[in-house]
Amino acid sequence: MKEKLLVIILIASCTLSYSQQKIIFGYDVAGNQTSRTLCLSGCTGKQVKEIKEIEVLAEEDMQQFSPEDTFSYYPNPVKEELFIKWETADNRISSINVYGITGQVLESYGDLQNTGAKNIPFRQYPSGVYLIALTYKNGKQTTIKIIKQ
Repeated sequence: MKEKLLVIILIASCTLSYSQQKIIFGYDVAGNQTSRTLCLSGCTGKQVKEIKEIEVLAEEDMQQFSPEDTFSYYPNPVKEELFIKWETADNRISSINVYGITGQVLESYGDLQNTGAKNIPFRQYPSGVYLIALTYKNGKQTTIKIIKQ
């Protein structure tokens, strides 16, 4: 009986050692490694999520801040003035704050409930990184990182 148990344990350990983790690499036409996938068990070598080229991306593939909101800003990096445009449900943006990298509030713009765009002057600020916080009526915020040249 002990011999049969020993044989079963030996076969089970050999089987388990065979099914170890694998790493599968993907390569482009030039031979450059483009992806690395860790397969834990039962890996077929197929990726779960298809990677698309930029040219074939559709609007539903893009990530948005909120499904009903659209933000755009130009330019980044900025030299003199930043243009921010938003389309939100009921123009829910209540204020925009400009923060320095240290967290200090440099400028605050309120009463934006009936507008859909704002020009923010950056002439007076030195070169560096700034944060723009768009605040909703419900208190939530969306933050954008801006570089000033």
